[in-house]
Amino acid sequence: MTTVGATLGALAVMSVGPAPAAAADGVQSQQWYLDAMNAQGLWKVSTGKGISVAVVDTGVNPNTNSLKGQVLPGVDVTGSTGDETDDYTGHGTSMAELIAGTGSGDGIKGVAPGAKIIPIRTVLLGIGKKGEEQGDTSAKAIRAAADSDAKIISMSFETFSAFDGGLEAVQYAESKGKLLIAGVGNSADIAKNYIGYPAKYPGVVGVSAINENGEVAKFSQDGAYVDLASPGVDVPTWCDKTFKSYCPQSNGTSQATAITSGAAALIWAAHPKWTANQVLRVMIDTAGRDWPKSTPSRYLGYGTIRPAQVLLKGKGVPGAADVDPVTNKKTPGLSVGASPSASASTSSQASNSTSNARTSAAGSSSDSSGNTTLWVALGAAAAVVVTGGGAFAVIRSRRGV
Repeated sequence: MTTVGATLGALAVMSVGPAPAAAADGVQSQQWYLDAMNAQGLWKVSTGKGISVAVVDTGVNPNTNSLKGQVLPGVDVTGSTGDETDDYTGHGTSMAELIAGTGSGDGIKGVAPGAKIIPIRTVLLGIGKKGEEQGDTSAKAIRAAADSDAKIISMSFETFSAFDGGLEAVQYAESKGKLLIAGVGNSADIAKNYIGYPAKYPGVVGVSAINENGEVAKFSQDGAYVDLASPGVDVPTWCDKTFKSYCPQSNGTSQATAITSGAAALIWAAHPKWTANQVLRVMIDTAGRDWPKSTPSRYLGYGTIRPAQVLLKGKGVPGAADVDPVTNKKTPGLSVGASPSASASTSSQASNSTSNARTSAAGSSSDSSGNTTLWVALGAAAAVVVTGGGAFAVIRSRRGV
């Protein structure tokens, strides 16, 4: 993959549409999904403490108000000036704040404010001095993340084709017990039916984006590699690399990926003996949907993430520690360190520390959330809003090898 290809891929997961003006109100008032997820209730059980998340991106600035004390030493695989703390677009810092921001100084409040960030800076926008040619570093970045202490690897980027060494890097990370999460891409409305990587690789959780009404975003790419859906519309991020203001209406599967990574951190912190497979399995079990789990949607996968179902209601069956719940294949080399329990009983961590139509992210049980429309009651009617037509089946083919 050339630098140009990496550039196109990065653009595909960044904000969609014209850049909005900076928010007049505090940025946290723009984080509508926190109320929908019942974040205040979640944080009484788990804040993500003890979990590190590798953010494979454009670098992470550890000096923003929300990230002070949250960023651990990382790795820079770009070979360019600076290091992993030099964010050349602001994108990586935004993703880190969405995952683990403390909210200090009216900064973005992360889904898992007790978690830590390990920045892995890679080439997404052809950085470097004029004349420098940076080849694709995605596989190298994934391997660096796999070798880190992170349990979760969050990848808010995608390329239009498989990249050299990508599959092998993902398999290596899986063998190290990592949970890999990536955005499926933002080009559904302009480049139909392309396949985005690394989300397409078996072993990577592909995340699509939904809006506040629980509808899949028109830009969110679809396919058999979509596994979960998460908020990715009107989610605030830094406007640019100057870190002077937030843009409250940015959109993308990048944001959806970061929010999903934060939710996974909350669950894993509450169940530290679980493996990546078990964390993912309970996320799939408890996802909001109005279709059978056996027939995942090509637009929303197994449904919308609902960590409250796991942490506040004890739902979800972790199952086999060494079997990928999406591919149903054993994870090579995985060290099994936990005995699966019958259900996801909560532990107290407290704050000490593929179808042919789009549909809605519906659920069938109460989430104790303030936004029951999004997380509980959506049905087929919302599909009409998104597709402009009637109801369709949501079945897709299971992700291949």
